[in-house]
Amino acid sequence: MTATHISIYGEVHRVGFRAWAKEQALKDNLSGWVRKAADGSIEVFLQGEEEGINNFLSLCWDGPQMAYVDDVLAQEAKTDNSANGFRML
Repeated sequence: MTATHISIYGEVHRVGFRAWAKEQALKDNLSGWVRKAADGSIEVFLQGEEEGINNFLSLCWDGPQMAYVDDVLAQEAKTDNSANGFRML
């Protein structure tokens, strides 16, 4: 199991990005959370199988239909044994 922290930049607010992220994460059996960050980005913490995380990352470049993504930054994170399911914060 691996974990990743992702920041997504662009026109990502008021387009359903958090709900979309939750749906995609659950499809790939990933746990974690998604939230709006103070700097205007979307922040995501994911953990699960590397293949699922890589799939999620590639989908982030498109996001939901109304989103316009400028950049997706990912960095390795520590796994969180208390993470259960996927939450929108």
